Amino acid sequence: MIQYASLFEPVRIGRLQIKNRFAMAPMGPLGLSDTEGAFNQKGIDYYTARAKGGTGLLITGVTFVDNEIEKHAMPHVPCATHNPVHFIRTAKEMTERIHAYDAKIFLQMSGGFGRVTVPTNMGEYPPVAPSAIPHRWMDKTCRPLKIDEIRHIVNMFGQGAFNARRAGFDGVQIHAVHEGYLIDQFAISFFNHRTDEYGGSLENRLRFARQIVKKIKQTCGEDFPVTLRYSPKSFIKDYKSGALPGETFEEKGRDIKEGIEAAKLLVAYGYDCLDVDVGSYDSWWWSHPPMYQKKGLFMPYARLMKESVDVPVICAGRMDNPVTAVEAVEKGVCDIVGLGRPLLADPDYVNKVMGNDIQSIRPCISCHEGCMGRVQTYSALNCAVNPQTCRERTAAYNPILRPKKVMIVGGGVAGCEAARVLATRGHLPVLFEKSDRLGGNLIPGGVPDFKEDDIALVNWYANQLETLEVDVRLNTRVDAAHILSGSYDAVIIATGSYPRILSLGDDDQVHTAEEILLGKKNPGSRVLVAGGGLIGCELALWLAQQGKQVTIVEQMEKLLAVNGPLCHANSDMLEALIPYNGIKVHTGTRIQSFRGGNAVCTTSDNEVIIHCDSVVLAVGYAPDRSLYEEIRFQMPNTYVLGDARRVANIMYAIWDAFEVANGI
Repeated sequence: MIQYASLFEPVRIGRLQIKNRFAMAPMGPLGLSDTEGAFNQKGIDYYTARAKGGTGLLITGVTFVDNEIEKHAMPHVPCATHNPVHFIRTAKEMTERIHAYDAKIFLQMSGGFGRVTVPTNMGEYPPVAPSAIPHRWMDKTCRPLKIDEIRHIVNMFGQGAFNARRAGFDGVQIHAVHEGYLIDQFAISFFNHRTDEYGGSLENRLRFARQIVKKIKQTCGEDFPVTLRYSPKSFIKDYKSGALPGETFEEKGRDIKEGIEAAKLLVAYGYDCLDVDVGSYDSWWWSHPPMYQKKGLFMPYARLMKESVDVPVICAGRMDNPVTAVEAVEKGVCDIVGLGRPLLADPDYVNKVMGNDIQSIRPCISCHEGCMGRVQTYSALNCAVNPQTCRERTAAYNPILRPKKVMIVGGGVAGCEAARVLATRGHLPVLFEKSDRLGGNLIPGGVPDFKEDDIALVNWYANQLETLEVDVRLNTRVDAAHILSGSYDAVIIATGSYPRILSLGDDDQVHTAEEILLGKKNPGSRVLVAGGGLIGCELALWLAQQGKQVTIVEQMEKLLAVNGPLCHANSDMLEALIPYNGIKVHTGTRIQSFRGGNAVCTTSDNEVIIHCDSVVLAVGYAPDRSLYEEIRFQMPNTYVLGDARRVANIMYAIWDAFEVANGI
């Protein structure tokens, strides 16, 4: 019997039956369309891989229905109305392949972004909104939509849904009365100041959403499912200001009372399912939860919706633990579990759950580096821990002609990924690690409870290498003589990096972040953290949560100035958590010395004395390249990977290792 059997019972949305209780949560398909607004081959392969992996329902992520009222650069994301014949022809190939796995797929359609339009996609056109309200990102006032423009967008929803049905999509999802996008801006009185039929009462503010579902049902028939991405609570304190978990504040957006009332109206209008989250662009860390949010954070709100409406409810939001998913379904929290980033990290997640092979599921670490970080920086969806995401065809494992014996020095993520890929392809890697466990910098980095998935990733690599029967030699230091005397076809140096050290005076009370995280040193009750990058801020947060008095000193003019690509959800929440947890911050400040419990710091025109028990250094890492430099001209086919090549983030350590190991 399947351990998680309740997750594999069929469920209906309208008249459509889904084979199990898993849905792929919508994630923006940037990079997955061609110049004419159709799904390209990357997009077809990407969605098909998740269907092959067992997911019952796929939801594509945002596609636009209109490109006249709100201009969108092409190619940007797919658009069912831009070139309908081409869209239908290419999407049909995708839906046919997905249906072969008995999976269903919905096209998510958007009426526009309004005040949250990404500036780089806007061009010279003014942003639109229900009213003349401030834009989220720019110092601009939005232009109110005219009634005939609203009606035009509604008609385009009908055309887009009709094209989707012709292309083989099993239903559509409307994007949405959710996250503060255009249709949500109409629904929320804080943004909607209209005095016509689209403003005022809740029913009037929901008129846009009501007309959309009515038009689609008229065009496609009552049996064609129309679902809605829906946020019953906004967590908006003010324009560009969101609330943190547990914070007392006045809700300026949609509160729970109105959220329940609006949900009942939307279902009465004809929506067949609610896909529930919370948040807005003004509180983005709710809509796109980073690791600082708890697991299953949308569950209380999904339960409220489940108790208030009589249509199926989908709940996503860090639902990657199958035990949590089972409890959500069995206890009436939701009908369907939404998986977004977990399916980026592992397209075979659902099949692995069905086979009770939980330990082989590659974990999402909620870093947002490969997904939202790349979306906002490069307009490309990928995954930090899975280099094949959205590159399923071009990054497929290369076949080999004969096995090669490859030496890998270093058991951090770069070394582990290289060993995994080499062994998967049929090579014979031998991995040497000087310490007693794999993981490298992820071991100290994963100490804070909000970084638990870093340790999960370390454990996943250990399990993978054991399953692949990789020769792993722990507690083994390697020198140049060892390498040169071996009979290896190739050598990979992944020796990582070491923390930069400053001599400040009382150096016995100056520690590295790693020493504190691993419990090797006691920082005392008053701690100065030198460095306000990602490591310094996360360390400061962890120490503050233990009740310590923490001060951050950062020489740049702002925190997190040199890290990237960081998603705004991660960086904004971390920055907000710093003062919320009582952490003092001095930017534009450099520490000069530390003696007798006094840290002397300087700004451009001032000296600051900070009293503390210790100074913890988080001022960066330097590549450990000495072994590579020693052998690079003596040993052919030698590669340097991870921090040993260039100190960066976990994504590039894994991606570079995959690239090199897949090419040997």
